[in-house]
Amino acid sequence: MSTRSPLKAGLVALATVFLAACGTTDTGSSSGNTDVATGGRLFATADEETAKLGSDAEQGAFPRTVTHALGETVIEKKPERVVVLDGGELDDVLSLGITPVGLASPESAAGQPSYLADKLAGVPDVGTTNNLNIEAITALQPDLILGSKLRADKLYPQLSSIAPTVFSIRPGFPWKENFLLAADALGEEAQAEEVLNAYQTRAGEVRDAITGEPTISLVRFMSGKIRLYGNLSFIGVILEDVGLPRPQVQDVDELAVEVSQETISQADGDRIFYSSYGAPETTDESAVVGGPLWNQLQAVKDGHAVHVSDETWFLALGPTGAMLVLDDLEKMLAA
Repeated sequence: MSTRSPLKAGLVALATVFLAACGTTDTGSSSGNTDVATGGRLFATADEETAKLGSDAEQGAFPRTVTHALGETVIEKKPERVVVLDGGELDDVLSLGITPVGLASPESAAGQPSYLADKLAGVPDVGTTNNLNIEAITALQPDLILGSKLRADKLYPQLSSIAPTVFSIRPGFPWKENFLLAADALGEEAQAEEVLNAYQTRAGEVRDAITGEPTISLVRFMSGKIRLYGNLSFIGVILEDVGLPRPQVQDVDELAVEVSQETISQADGDRIFYSSYGAPETTDESAVVGGPLWNQLQAVKDGHAVHVSDETWFLALGPTGAMLVLDDLEKMLAA
């Protein structure tokens, strides 16, 4: 089993083959997320840079100044009309019991994630994550906009002229810190801590339900590429919190490692969980899963390769999605 600490940290940057990260801290924990943060938290966070962001205001007090990826934003009163610009921020606000007045749709899908659909009736779209409709956002008269530097860096001046705008560094990793940042902007710090404590308690329950330490391989088919997801990803953090080890090629402090159809043998593990980003016919999934190299993988021979929901395992990026992934892991791995 990996001895890597969940407090290893890094900023993710795209490289030719790797999506690499830098700047780590190792506390030497030996089994999942055993570090307990101060202040009554049952959970540890994964990225020091993002953990520095937020507000030092008294709990629930306004006005407050929130430090975020692009500076400081003053929020005069508790926000009531929130626009979210990505799936992570959407999951975050809904996990806090707040329905946004507008939201950006994923690039690869028509409409919003199905696992959140019952909470989003009548909420209008404001474009897609990479093609925001500034006029639509303005018309909603928001009093807070939540997004990320990675997605909408160039639009920040326009967005911040519409309403107080708070940006995380990037979506996905580190999702718990991003959730806490959103909660700071909303004045919901105490509720956020309760949500993450419940998540960590559930992660421990899942760990207790699993016999042994199966290595977990994560394969995601995308248009023109195949990724094996590493530790600096939404799902990688969840597996770390449960205490499930990874194959050596994926036990890396990077978002993902890219492989090809010809090198898909690197995807082997005791268990393989795979999905496609978008429609499978737009990726290599069918060709690979139906091909000879995939079917030579030991996990495939053992019947331990399972297709999972891309929108929860890879796109959810928040506590509600994380809890659904824990349910899936327990269902598929419990003795």
